[in-house]
Amino acid sequence: MRFAIATADRYLGVFDALLRAGWEPVKLFSTALDNRTDFNQAVIARAAQLKIEVQLSPLRDRDLEDLAERGCVALVVASYNWRIGNWRSHLAYAVNFHASPLPDGRGPYPAVRAILENRRQWGVSCHRLEHDFDAGAVLAQELFPMSADESHESLDLKTQMAAIRLAERVAGNFTELWAGARDQEEGSYWGRWSEAERTIDFSRPVADILRHARAFGLLESLASINGVMIHVRRVVGWCEEAHRHPPGTLVHSNNRSLVIAAADGYVGVIEWSLVPAHEAGNIGR
Repeated sequence: MRFAIATADRYLGVFDALLRAGWEPVKLFSTALDNRTDFNQAVIARAAQLKIEVQLSPLRDRDLEDLAERGCVALVVASYNWRIGNWRSHLAYAVNFHASPLPDGRGPYPAVRAILENRRQWGVSCHRLEHDFDAGAVLAQELFPMSADESHESLDLKTQMAAIRLAERVAGNFTELWAGARDQEEGSYWGRWSEAERTIDFSRPVADILRHARAFGLLESLASINGVMIHVRRVVGWCEEAHRHPPGTLVHSNNRSLVIAAADGYVGVIEWSLVPAHEAGNIGR
């Protein structure tokens, strides 16, 4: 099947799974990324190896028309930030790989909230592409367990690997799965987090604060310490020492490690910066 793909490095494995299944690539679409937590150098390099065109501007109707003229049958989307128009006028199929077990967790980046809500199972869905984001009928899903100490980075890697397994199943049985796709029931849409949701609340128990920091991971939590807002990458915590400090009090510091009182113990902030990581030369250690 001749196909175009709109993706980034996180889903290079999906691209490769389609290639292994014998699908023939026509064109790669990607977006300008921050090259800190999101990258596209690897997918662009793969496109160069395959000698196919790369487009970094939004995919417009004229691009869909051009794909049809090249004999492209399907558009595959995975981690693409721009809305795609009416593909049905030009292509037979269009699917999206979304990093949640739809209909739960529609939205731009559900992994963080999945950890904050202490979910025990997560997954990746392949669905028909529709005008409304993440709303199309589901062809197939790949589910996997989440651990009690799940982090942003571990969930991201689990999701990438699950997406590869899902792409292999979809590529090998595509037309049947497309024909049998099931409409989504009423689900949930999780928007991008606010600055308040990203900020650590030291009045919470230590376990909640550690989960918060794990949920954001390299994306960084925020914390207000002595009236100064900092960007936090890693914390530790313990509940074995009773105290009477008001939550949020800075009770100890050593070099760049800070100990903050929480509701039922202490939290050590051990990797942080006054500015976001992509602007900082070094992260505090």
